[in-house]
Amino acid sequence: MLFPGSSKSMHRSTVIACFAASVRKLRYGLGISQEELAERADLHRSYIADVERGARNPTLLTINKLAKGLGVSAADLLSETKCNGC
Repeated sequence: MLFPGSSKSMHRSTVIACFAASVRKLRYGLGISQEELAERADLHRSYIADVERGARNPTLLTINKLAKGLGVSAADLLSETKCNGC
């Protein structure tokens, strides 16, 4: 399945993997643990681990929580995903 406006090669699993890498990269950049991000984002630590492994497809509400926990806007978090070569 392709997303509207995406290239033909950008499949769902690619988007999820790129988003996962972006969350991990931003978290590492802040020097915080998954547990700390979970507390900041009001999510469970195991959910953060699942997101970073690409095992979860977060909703818009969860993306917003993650962005706030990382100190960026949801738009910036999603933009970071695009900038990672996806």
